[in-house]
Amino acid sequence: MSSLGPVLVIFNTPRVEGSFAESDAGVLDEVGLVLEALEALGVPARAAGVRSLREIPTLLAAAPEPVVFNLVEALQGGLDESNLVPALCAAAGKACTGSPTPCLILALHKGWAKAVLASAGVDVPPGVVVPLGEPPPLLPWPGPFMVKPVQADASEGIHADSAVHACAGDALDQAVKALHEQLGQAVIVERLCEGRELNVALLEERGEPRVLAVAEIAFVDFPPELPRIVDYEAKWKPGSFAYEHTQRVVPAPLEPALAAEVAQLALRAWHALGCRGYARVDLRTDASGRPFVLEVNPNPDISPDAGFTAALAVAGHDPRHLVRCALEAALGRSGGEGRGVQLRPTQAEDRQPILDLLAATGFFPEHEIEVAREVLDDAIAGAHDGHYRSITASVDGVPRGWACAGPTPCTQGCWELYWLAVHPRAWGHGVGRRLLGRVTGMTRAAGGRLLVAETAGREVYAPTREFYLACGFQEEARLQDFYDRGDDKVVYVRRLAGGA
Repeated sequence: MSSLGPVLVIFNTPRVEGSFAESDAGVLDEVGLVLEALEALGVPARAAGVRSLREIPTLLAAAPEPVVFNLVEALQGGLDESNLVPALCAAAGKACTGSPTPCLILALHKGWAKAVLASAGVDVPPGVVVPLGEPPPLLPWPGPFMVKPVQADASEGIHADSAVHACAGDALDQAVKALHEQLGQAVIVERLCEGRELNVALLEERGEPRVLAVAEIAFVDFPPELPRIVDYEAKWKPGSFAYEHTQRVVPAPLEPALAAEVAQLALRAWHALGCRGYARVDLRTDASGRPFVLEVNPNPDISPDAGFTAALAVAGHDPRHLVRCALEAALGRSGGEGRGVQLRPTQAEDRQPILDLLAATGFFPEHEIEVAREVLDDAIAGAHDGHYRSITASVDGVPRGWACAGPTPCTQGCWELYWLAVHPRAWGHGVGRRLLGRVTGMTRAAGGRLLVAETAGREVYAPTREFYLACGFQEEARLQDFYDRGDDKVVYVRRLAGGA
């Protein structure tokens, strides 16, 4: 079996009707591409469609796959809910492809993204966010102006006959009002750069983003009165003038100096927003040829006929390379020292490495390690009817983390986290969170409603206590002088939604 899997491909089930049914349906082409690539790579995989955010925790809790390929672009609750998928995966102890939740949230809101990019020194067109129900303010720069929804994807809400305005006035005010009413969200009005339309495909390889290609969108035979923009028709309406007369040119025919400047801008945008895995950065030049970043798409279309896939081909790769790199990036950032981490049931050969890592932490005296040895032996042997559920976190085949949990006797739906430890070489790289996420998912899947963890009150255990609080636990009790004088026992509880 490949070390990259097995993989669960999660995607949003497309809506069959609505204003943007065409862009919704495009996700199925992406699913097909990813599944074919995984099969060619020898990685076991299955796909699952979801419609709402509330379906995902249950799906993840029951899923044996340690890795999720995230193709969720829109859910019933709105685009912003899809941003939470990576965080839910992390909470369930699973690696997730693509950018993390904070990046997705920033990138989706064009106003926030523009502010972050500008503060990082990335050139962006000047713009202003117009709140829902308000008219645009007095604009301090000359037109033309571009009007678009502040939170939308795939050119949704952008139409040539309403998006571009030569100057401020009633027409611009009406366009903002119409978009407010259509999508029920704020609008961004920004200066339109009247030069060339460019985009850059970026792929993370060995922990660093690489520019695959710079592409240009050519507006062929556009009449003077038709704005040269990539609107919804240009992307999704075959047979329309815009669709048939916008052509992708990859690589873009740019002067070397401009090509290098565009590539560097894209890389700076990637780092400013915290992208991971793969992304596309959209840019335009102004009339003087100066490039500006319009937006960053950390969840770009990777279907067979998409621009990202074309850039991949220009770089000499096929979709298997994209999928492999996306999985390696997801696994790499989940493990210590940038390497892949895998979670699996503890095996007999893990026994001594686990005992060694307990000693290496410096937290556990010998008499406590002896207790851990007894619990570990029982877990491996399946004693007590398999009461102890033991999980090993393995980094490059070496056990670097251990968790052991089980149902608390004489209770209904209460589970106890008996042990959780990570080797110092893997501290700060999310191994503990992944182990705890797996325990939480296992507890929830078994009908558990409470997960209880205990730790000491000494100062040396302060990071442990902060860790539990950061992972959704609450301090429920403190038994003073329990372990020794001045050393309390602190009891933390996490209540699990959906438990019995």
